Amino acid sequence: MSHPVPDHAAESRHLIDGGDRACGELLMHLLQPLRALSVSTVVRLVATDPAAPLDIPAWCHLTGHRYLGSGRQPDGRPHYDLEVSSRSVRVQADRPWHLATPVPPDPKGQSHS
Repeated sequence: MSHPVPDHAAESRHLIDGGDRACGELLMHLLQPLRALSVSTVVRLVATDPAAPLDIPAWCHLTGHRYLGSGRQPDGRPHYDLEVSSRSVRVQADRPWHLATPVPPDPKGQSHS
């Protein structure tokens, strides 16, 4: 399902071309520029990895960035739009699918599942 970024947001959009990188490498390629961007900046990640339609929304959910949806570039390649969030959490630079700081244990001993 496609949810393109509204036209009025196009001016503040930051394009990152992930090419055909696989998920782990794709996320590492995304991290550095993402950390340098201001809150509320819309990022358009172009990526052809077949797992990207699942991985990018899941990664946004993990990190707290706002996933805006997906679509196609004029050249037909898929893109994924996200918004930099002030509530995002840091991930490990070499393992971007792992949080940088572990979630503290629940004081009542309950699981965080």
